Amino acid sequence: MSTVTRSASASPCMALNGIIDASLFPLKSTSDVVNLFRRALTSAIEPDLTLLSIVVGYIELSLTTGEAAQAAQAAQAALGGSNEVIMGNSVPFPVVTHELIAGLYKKFQTILSVVDKPKPHRQATREIIKKVSDVIWNSLIRSSYKDRAHLQNLYSYLSGNKLDCFGVALATTAGCQLLGYRDVRLAISEDHAWVVFGQKHVECIEVTWHGKGSEDKRGQDISAGIESGSWLYLGGLAVVCERGMEVAAICVALNISLSANSDCVEVAELQQQLLWLLYDLGHLKRYPMALGLLGELEEINRTHRSISCEQLFREAIESSRSHYHNHHVYPHIFQGNYYNRLLKYREAFAAWANAADVIRLYTYQCRDDEEIYKELLDIANELIPYVMKTESSGHSARSILRDAEVFANLLRFYDGICQWEEDSLTPILHIGWAKPLVTNITKFDHDIRSQVVIKLPEDLEAEQAAALEAKKKAAAAATAAAAAVAVEASLHLEGNNNNNNTVVKKDEKSKSELPTTLADLTAACGEKILNPDFLLQGGGQPFADQKQQAAAEQTTSSELSHNNNNNSSSNNAEKEATTISNNGNNEANSNNNEQRQQQQQQQQQQHKEAKVEESSQVELPNSNQPTVVDDYDPFEIMLKRPVITLYSQKMKGLKDLLLAEKLNTHAISLQVTAQSVASRKVRGGGADSRQPATISATITAIASTEGASIGGSAASATSTDSFAPTRPKRTRRE
Repeated sequence: MSTVTRSASASPCMALNGIIDASLFPLKSTSDVVNLFRRALTSAIEPDLTLLSIVVGYIELSLTTGEAAQAAQAAQAALGGSNEVIMGNSVPFPVVTHELIAGLYKKFQTILSVVDKPKPHRQATREIIKKVSDVIWNSLIRSSYKDRAHLQNLYSYLSGNKLDCFGVALATTAGCQLLGYRDVRLAISEDHAWVVFGQKHVECIEVTWHGKGSEDKRGQDISAGIESGSWLYLGGLAVVCERGMEVAAICVALNISLSANSDCVEVAELQQQLLWLLYDLGHLKRYPMALGLLGELEEINRTHRSISCEQLFREAIESSRSHYHNHHVYPHIFQGNYYNRLLKYREAFAAWANAADVIRLYTYQCRDDEEIYKELLDIANELIPYVMKTESSGHSARSILRDAEVFANLLRFYDGICQWEEDSLTPILHIGWAKPLVTNITKFDHDIRSQVVIKLPEDLEAEQAAALEAKKKAAAAATAAAAAVAVEASLHLEGNNNNNNTVVKKDEKSKSELPTTLADLTAACGEKILNPDFLLQGGGQPFADQKQQAAAEQTTSSELSHNNNNNSSSNNAEKEATTISNNGNNEANSNNNEQRQQQQQQQQQQHKEAKVEESSQVELPNSNQPTVVDDYDPFEIMLKRPVITLYSQKMKGLKDLLLAEKLNTHAISLQVTAQSVASRKVRGGGADSRQPATISATITAIASTEGASIGGSAASATSTDSFAPTRPKRTRRE
């Protein structure tokens, strides 16, 4: 295919008045399409969403439907029904002509002609947006196309009157732009789209439907969905797009699939190059889903030298945390699945646990949250059990089953899902979740499970209260010390005119008023721990333990001198007696010092031997070789004591069961499948502490019985399972 390169300084590619620059066409290759998008994004005129959506929609449907789809099915049949993904296409790249695009563009203008155009400097209203949505809605074919692929662009709408839910939102936004309402913007969550408008883009309106139900949400406000706590609306922290981000949404919506097991290489390459163009222009910084999709495309076919797919996944998570308060789940799922494909199971478990920490912020809604439910169900019942089966097949010290941090992340993952279930009208954790959970927990031995420190929100509150009390006491002590210093300074100034005896008495009084702690610290600062002569010259004893003896000798000498002043006649005799007694004391002290020195040397030798024995247990068998630094040192892993906090009522009730030496799997299964009856969900703490005690007491009473009680518990588990609706096997997400 020939490549046509055009200068970005030429005439603008669109004027939003129905006149399309014919010099831009025909488009014969991927590079031509990329140049068209680059010109639209860098021009002084804002990008025309209608034109760009028609162009990429025509290319997508030409390469993925019709003859291309039939060829893919034939190739799949030749493989004998294998699950291997086929990357290929036998259809040449379609030529995009000016006549085709201009005709469809004119048709869209004709459809919107029934809507009044705005007067100068007028913004859109809720009625205007609802009318545009009605025009598009009423022109669709009365059939259900919501679960079909390749229906998210304006070419599908203008050529066949077919759109999915995202396509209706995009068509409404493009129609408002075409009419001249420039304040209308597209808002995108992780599985839904609506429209925002107004000067500050704070007013919201539904323009499409969602899910399998045929109910129409158009014209409604999204505040009810936000208040319900549904993941579908991300707590009001969805991606509000500028024009460049709306172009990115068009590129993200491209569907590269030919069939269930085959993808179109040309469409994937086009999508990847367009996303890199938007990335370089800075339009993906606030779009975590687009960054994650670009990371997956780079994992399949790396085209950028300096930026890896792993870095893109980290950027997606950082974008969610910095711009949306970490309310997006899919960036963590992207990262976890990536690490799982690389067999980095420790990192995968941590990423999946982070995803559960996000989903705990919402309340499960059966209809709205079906897509994320399937994702988490795949992780819990497919990916994690496969990893456990793989790791338990051999006995290795490096296995994740010997890592307490992995067990802690597994508990954090299920704790997030249990808290997501709280206050929901539909239970999540039925018996289909409980069996893999119990199986996964039993893979970890008691010595690994016991290393995890499990805390409850009540424990955190107690620790915070204790820390606050200690802080208050420290502040009070500091205030008292400052007051004492101030008193000492004032007394020192007042005593300058007095005699020396008075000053000495006041100093002694002020020192006695100091706190005992400060006095002890002051006294300890003057003590000598090591003997300077021993350190400098090597003579004498290593520790200065003769200080008290010297003080006693000075006290004795002062008492003797005081007695000599009273009796001068017997001065010489007493001096001789004192000299003899001091010599005897010195000899006794020297003997005691030698004994103490020998005892200290023996203690030091024993301490060194203990250290050698302890280090020999931690070191590798071959001590002659140099120590190799390993990120996954099995001994270091075994010494970890990770700390986690359980917030959900169900997992708090499992605390004692999880750390028991012998796991009671039946009791754990009953606790997990118990219907959640929490009265009100309080995120991150402050939840009703009475609930876990009630559940755990009931489970303990059931588990402690035998015989008929066990049969009754099994019947309870069966009846509990009936609360959950049956879920179909998940198919490939379009």
